[in-house]
Amino acid sequence: MSPRFDVTVVGAGPAGSIAALVLARSGARVALVDKATFPRDKACGDLVGPRGVQVLADLGLRVPDAGQGSDLLAVGPSGRRSRLPAFTGRTYPGHGIIVPRLALDHALREAAVQAGAVPVRARITAVEAARDSRVDAVISSDGQRLAGDVIIAADGALSPVARLAGMLDSDTALWGFAIRAYVPAEVPLPLLVLLDASPWRIYPGYGWLFPGEKGQANVGIGVGLGSRRRQAPLRSDLARLVALLGQQGDLNLDAQPGPVMGGWLRMGGTGTPPAAGNVLLAGDAAGLINPLQGEGIGPAMVSARLAAEAVLAGPARAGPAYAEAIEAEFGPYLAGATALQAALLRRPRTTSAVTRLLTAPVVRRAVAGTWSIYWNGLVDGARPRPSAWTARAVQILADRLAGHRLAGQPRAPAEAPGQAPARTP
Repeated sequence: MSPRFDVTVVGAGPAGSIAALVLARSGARVALVDKATFPRDKACGDLVGPRGVQVLADLGLRVPDAGQGSDLLAVGPSGRRSRLPAFTGRTYPGHGIIVPRLALDHALREAAVQAGAVPVRARITAVEAARDSRVDAVISSDGQRLAGDVIIAADGALSPVARLAGMLDSDTALWGFAIRAYVPAEVPLPLLVLLDASPWRIYPGYGWLFPGEKGQANVGIGVGLGSRRRQAPLRSDLARLVALLGQQGDLNLDAQPGPVMGGWLRMGGTGTPPAAGNVLLAGDAAGLINPLQGEGIGPAMVSARLAAEAVLAGPARAGPAYAEAIEAEFGPYLAGATALQAALLRRPRTTSAVTRLLTAPVVRRAVAGTWSIYWNGLVDGARPRPSAWTARAVQILADRLAGHRLAGQPRAPAEAPGQAPARTP
């Protein structure tokens, strides 16, 4: 007879491992399921933002990071640069950390297993529905039946569990695709590059060059695809970005990236409800990637802890409790940020002009703090200062632009293709 768990967590990335860790530490019987053998790599920018760093600190977790990332350089289409300051907030530190996903995911999974989570290697291909429309178990390709009173799906943007449970509506999701490689370079500050696709027409995404470890920097580029998930051939765009960075002196002119990895993105809390019945979606599976700057790891960790806490507060009401918590934590920002990005990228010429203005010498000094706090989704929890107040005003205006919806209601997809940039978690 197959074992039954209090919670079956599918996906052992940052979201799944954090959820399993919190649950196991509280005495829950937890299965932590993933199709991969760890350590394994993932396409990512390898930068954990302040909220993710705070989750690690709250849980007493140490990961093998390659250093801290504080301020960030945003490069506009003109080539001018704006240094976006990192502020310490009331609820988060004034820095991120740099840690390759190969090391981060392995460390978090090991911590969850040491806390008592049962590791299971399996590819989920079916779900077993109970009579009350709940999911009683997930079924693997080799026939394993993994039953749980609650199912937490942390299995990525394409989330097989969400699809099998009938929760994923691809047509209402905001899709993106990103690729990354490692390149020999010493990078002092994380660099985000806002590009023109053609003169005075913004590229529907951005490039990045982030510090790494052992003399290797992380270089990547991503593009928003709107509500249509389709192939996005980005290798030529990455090659052009590397050449541009070489011309600007950020890379050696002869720098050659290593092997390229890519992955799908789902942004803005779109495409699924956060919960249905006893199935809770965390991280990328819930589409919680920041639609403005693409961060995914921090939101994944935060949502995972919220999911675990909702289960511990009462499994019978975990779904509604989790949906309310996600709305409170992410709703005011994600709805407005998604609408704002869609509005900007429906007007590529105007957006190109705006990004040039934001990095112009006089303007950049005036708006850098506001840009940093709002763009990074750090308004809630920011310490009082003028840039935090103006960032809150921007969030309120963007939220009104979105016509903010109640928890659990789907957002309408934006019509413009390429409305959101790719993730740099």
